[in-house]
Amino acid sequence: MTRYWPLPDTDRILPPDGGEGSFWEDRGDRHHAGVDLHSPAGSRVVSIEEGTVISAGVFTSPDLVPYWNTTCQTTIAHVSGFFCRYAELGDLGVETGDPVSGGEVIGHVGEVLNLSLIGADSPPYIIELRERNRASMLHLELYRSAPRPSPKYLGGNWFSPERPPDLLDPAILLRDAV
Repeated sequence: MTRYWPLPDTDRILPPDGGEGSFWEDRGDRHHAGVDLHSPAGSRVVSIEEGTVISAGVFTSPDLVPYWNTTCQTTIAHVSGFFCRYAELGDLGVETGDPVSGGEVIGHVGEVLNLSLIGADSPPYIIELRERNRASMLHLELYRSAPRPSPKYLGGNWFSPERPPDLLDPAILLRDAV
């Protein structure tokens, strides 16, 4: 089965293990639930594999965290049995129930952070993103089964030291991508 790099117009760069934007990065009071693939806002995002959209909607919003812009997410049940959440999208090209092909455009990278609203009281990793002018990215999560809502989860972060058993490192799919 062919797996596609989700950002076909961007260099294939995974965050280093334990580094900024890496899977399960320790962010002090939370852990990162996916990987962040930095790319200019508006970059095409494609489905890694064939599958079916099981959810689509708002992911971040200034109503939740003041320095967030409104972004979208879509979760796809892939034919391999994995579930991927593609998040921090500026727009969606798919709806719940849509079939998708591997390599099909499902949306575009959004600008998740409003850099002008990040202040000294913001989390250190957010301040670092502001200093490096890294407001746009694809946030990608991988699950063994369909992700379920949890009060411990918000905007790609898990507010507990214990990792959910179905949450996996997306790098296991990305390393084989063409």
